Amino acid sequence: MATGRAHRPATRSRGIPEATVARLPLYLRALTALSERSVPTVSSEELAAAAGVNSAKLRKDFSYLGSYGTRGVGYDVEYLVYQISRELGLTQDWPVVIVGIGNLGAALANYGGFASRGFRVAALIDADPQMAGKPVAGIPVQHTDELEKIIQDDGVSIGVIATPAGAAQQVCERLVAAGVTSILNFAPTVLNVPEGVDVRKVDLSIELQILAFHEQRKAGEEAASDAGAVPPVAARKQPSAEQGPDGDVPAVMPA
Repeated sequence: MATGRAHRPATRSRGIPEATVARLPLYLRALTALSERSVPTVSSEELAAAAGVNSAKLRKDFSYLGSYGTRGVGYDVEYLVYQISRELGLTQDWPVVIVGIGNLGAALANYGGFASRGFRVAALIDADPQMAGKPVAGIPVQHTDELEKIIQDDGVSIGVIATPAGAAQQVCERLVAAGVTSILNFAPTVLNVPEGVDVRKVDLSIELQILAFHEQRKAGEEAASDAGAVPPVAARKQPSAEQGPDGDVPAVMPA
């Protein structure tokens, strides 16, 4: 397996918690929006609100970066953009291959956010011979037979899997064997990877199911409110002198 292909993120060696790493892109997105509006500084409260976290957590996260802001002034927006981008490894070019150019793969290929965030789509790969040579987002699709050569030639360390579930594990194994050490998985399945390979899973159906749960709960709460129902806890009667501690069994049986 090829080695030395990618620089591992500096965050691990500096001991930044994974939860903080997961929030850095949220801060970067909010900061980038401020930068585009030419906002020079931002308070922790304003930035936390824009990122959807509380300000105490934000200040703790930034302390891992060695950035504490200035009292009465806040944080320098441009410096924070650079600092977080550096920590996330976005100050260098990351070639990416997308495997599986169906509807989802094609949509990912057309996503304009890759280039603006330091990622370059080096190749689009599909198992269908009829797809070979067809341009998607201006990039000709290549057959999976070329997968290993493409990874070697372009120094790819990040792979995106957008194949059907049944093909995902085999594609994953080929990517890893060719030198890919980070995988973004859109296939609805769990991938088995060796130690040292990072996998991030994006399952749209699971996210929708979670939203359905919350919608169902909200609908139930609204229905209960409309009916004037009393919450179960509030509706419980206090044990009477003739009830036991559970409120349903007499403490002393009547004579």
